[in-house]
Amino acid sequence: MRVQLKQFGRQAVLALGLLAGTAAMAQTAICYNCPPEWADWGTQLRAIKEKTGVTVPPDNKNSGQSLAQMTAEKASPVADVTYVGVTFAIQAQKDGLVAAYKPAHWNDIPDGLKDPQGHWFTIHSGTLGFMVNVDALKGKPVPQSWADLLKPDYKGLIGYLDPASAFVGYVGAVAVNQARGGSMDNFTPAIDYFKALQKNEPIVPKQTSYARMLSGEIAILLDYDFNAYRAKYKDKANVQFVIPAEGTVVVPYVMSLVANAPHADNARKVLDFVLSDEGQALWANAYLRPVRASAISREAQSRFLPASDYARAKPVDYGRMAAAQKAFSDRYLKEAQ
Repeated sequence: MRVQLKQFGRQAVLALGLLAGTAAMAQTAICYNCPPEWADWGTQLRAIKEKTGVTVPPDNKNSGQSLAQMTAEKASPVADVTYVGVTFAIQAQKDGLVAAYKPAHWNDIPDGLKDPQGHWFTIHSGTLGFMVNVDALKGKPVPQSWADLLKPDYKGLIGYLDPASAFVGYVGAVAVNQARGGSMDNFTPAIDYFKALQKNEPIVPKQTSYARMLSGEIAILLDYDFNAYRAKYKDKANVQFVIPAEGTVVVPYVMSLVANAPHADNARKVLDFVLSDEGQALWANAYLRPVRASAISREAQSRFLPASDYARAKPVDYGRMAAAQKAFSDRYLKEAQ
């Protein structure tokens, strides 16, 4: 009898453990590409947990890696939501990797910044430029133009994420291409630029390099305004953000519900939260441009560069940008890396 009771006790403990594990999983949503060191996702993930009860583990993929993994897992998805640059979301929709969902505050998202059926929608945008660790320049002038980066003074000091894999890397290619007379049908100016830039021995990682810029390992990083302002105002680093004289681009970052997401109900809670008043305010306080413009506080706005500088930053046709991406990536890998 004692043996039977012990066995029953062990079985009960195991059953409780399984139930606890199941309950924990029930309150989880897997996000591909939610890196805590990027766009202050760390704060956003904590707020999601606090307000919705849903745990979203941090994930350090880039947009290209997220798309590749979702493609590999299409028959049996692991991710519930994904956060990527807009061109990757357009491709994910074409490939049937994301599902339609219109989150709370859907009507506040301007047309053109969302798929009409809800397969993707903008949560915030960024302006690409130069994030410069002034101390790491060791007295060299802060570069003010795309042309400046080609000067031998900056040899070994420049970094940019892989344009064939990371969305921000591709945005850099689009920006310099437009600034030097190219178009979505002609990426030769960007290819020529990256070939010329090789003489300065750039550092080209695949994942976000915020920490490497703060440490001074990379002195000049092609990145977004929001990361530069975060470095300057939150991490108190001697960092400047430069919108290059020849011009640059503004791009949206978007989220999607993954098709056949294993935790779809939790995923919807996450997507609702990032567009809520609180979620959008968190993006604004991290120096991003939230898609709901009313969420930008005066304090956050006061830390941006003047409007006259931002006049050099333009939107582009994101559909054409998406359509041109693979051909550019293939050409970059063959000619410019």
